Amino acid sequence: MSGKFNLVIGLGNPGPEYKKTYHNIGFLATDFITTKSGFKKFSKSSTKKFEFLEVKNTIICRPLTFMNDSGQAVVLILKYFKIKPENILVIHDDSDLEIGKYKLVYDRGSAGHKGIISVINHLKTKKIWRLRIGIRPKPNNNDTTPQKRIKAEKFVLKDIKPTDQKIFDHIFGEITEKVIGNE
Repeated sequence: MSGKFNLVIGLGNPGPEYKKTYHNIGFLATDFITTKSGFKKFSKSSTKKFEFLEVKNTIICRPLTFMNDSGQAVVLILKYFKIKPENILVIHDDSDLEIGKYKLVYDRGSAGHKGIISVINHLKTKKIWRLRIGIRPKPNNNDTTPQKRIKAEKFVLKDIKPTDQKIFDHIFGEITEKVIGNE
């Protein structure tokens, strides 16, 4: 990941029942970034469709719509801060990548992620930076029988295991260094 982004948007679902789920990786990443930087309280927008916080000249945002409607809030965020889509970073879960892996992509399709479908449809462009954080469980290496690929619906809304949380915290630390820096 090169460079610093002026606007970072973490995708997730609002509400305590979703707070520590795999699908909320974008929210958890923004929590980590802001807390690590010494900030804790997000401000709600006047529309109540998103919340935001400025950390070292980077605006961190979270849509307050549900994941599948993220695009509604992202459009409002870009209008509010007068930023073009190609200048933002959207952080989200990716069920195609194993836990511990992440990828930075630009101008790519959604790969079926409904939150990203919503963002692309509402912005009318794929020209956005995205940080895809893997949430797919690692295969059991001790088992020699072929494993059937688990459908994403079976694990995205489950609570994150403590061992996986440690992996995510490590990734969030790397992200914080690269997105926010040590200024």
